[in-house]
Amino acid sequence: MPATRFTKLALASIVALAAGTNALLTNPVRTVITRDIKTPDPVPQSGIDEAVSLMSTGRMYRYNVKDAESSTVSKCEVEIAEYTGHKYCVALNSCGSAIMLMMKCAGLQPGDEVLSNAFTFGAVPSAIEHAGGKAVYVESNYNHVIDIDDLEKKLVEYPNCKFMLISHMRGKLADMDAVKDACDRHNVILLEDCAHSLGVEWKGTHSGHVGKVAAISAQSYKMINSGEGGFLLTDDAEIAAKCAVYAGAYEGLAAKHTTVPGPEVFADLPNQIPNYSLRMSAVSAAIIRPQVLTLDERREKYNKRYAFVTEQLVERKGHLLSIPVNTPGMTPVHDSLQFNLNHDITDEQVQKFLNESATHGLPVELFGHKSNARNFVNWKFAPADQPLPLTAKMLSRACDVRLPLMWDDKDFEDMVDVLCESLDAALAEEDVMA
Repeated sequence: MPATRFTKLALASIVALAAGTNALLTNPVRTVITRDIKTPDPVPQSGIDEAVSLMSTGRMYRYNVKDAESSTVSKCEVEIAEYTGHKYCVALNSCGSAIMLMMKCAGLQPGDEVLSNAFTFGAVPSAIEHAGGKAVYVESNYNHVIDIDDLEKKLVEYPNCKFMLISHMRGKLADMDAVKDACDRHNVILLEDCAHSLGVEWKGTHSGHVGKVAAISAQSYKMINSGEGGFLLTDDAEIAAKCAVYAGAYEGLAAKHTTVPGPEVFADLPNQIPNYSLRMSAVSAAIIRPQVLTLDERREKYNKRYAFVTEQLVERKGHLLSIPVNTPGMTPVHDSLQFNLNHDITDEQVQKFLNESATHGLPVELFGHKSNARNFVNWKFAPADQPLPLTAKMLSRACDVRLPLMWDDKDFEDMVDVLCESLDAALAEEDVMA
């Protein structure tokens, strides 16, 4: 009897163990991230000290100084221009203001058509509307850059278009030689939104030099962080002078700038064009200045982590996703991760993947989501006047994840695990093999 009882207990234990094993296989222990994905880059202590010093004196207005050499904002403009290689630089309260002003300074008139990427942030068509223009959208491809063939097509279809505003979304540059060639053949002025491409180069030169004017950002999630802020960059003297006046250099205040042309270029501009009061404050400039010094160091760190994450994703889930390919000639700054899920994955599975990732501490953005400000269908204020099927299809599977600088290397191992495990969960018991 004791032997029989023991056998039954042993059998019960084996069955329980087997059930537990199956449970582990079907409900594995999942990786969970506890770090904040929206952790911004901190301000170096020297920037904090300079900002506090300015606040203690009350001299936060850029022109409340005796001369340009004493201005924190002017010093910041010099340092930005030296980094990007532009001759002129005007600091502004936001990159949106810089984009709007570069169109007005380049000669945009009310109602003028402006070609732009169909894949960009809503602030870009907003700036076109703010400047008085009408946005005309060009398709974007699976490398998340403008489609050159569609650009050629739109330049023919819109012969009255005078401006092309290309947005280097998430720091990705298209074939800028091809873009410039197409614009030149159609007498279209090329403008560059470099909000995401500070530190990015095209054939050894900083982004923003192929076009006539460029704009960069100092918003919190960019390579330099002052909360809000932007810069207009150009080698064109007239555009630089106009920008300074539009921004608020009234009367003789242009003399308190360093990176603008001389008084002969300004002439009567302060009386000819309005003052929109879009100046950068000295506190913002103080916060930005020390960050310029570490741009190259941070670029190297971002790119190293990006390489690790993308290599791991392709190795483990390359049959389910693809990584956008950098355009030859581009030197990147990968401060965020983008990947395209395969179209074999259904809309329902995509949403489940997003839900699984978020539940496990990693919010993943879908560019084509109905609430995403980077989805052109949400721009009711500047709607597309014709279908954009290539962009729409790409956005429906294009995912976006930040790569916070302040995270540790182990956090990026966890990021890969969460992404892969979330895909497994979303596709479990479905036709697509995980």
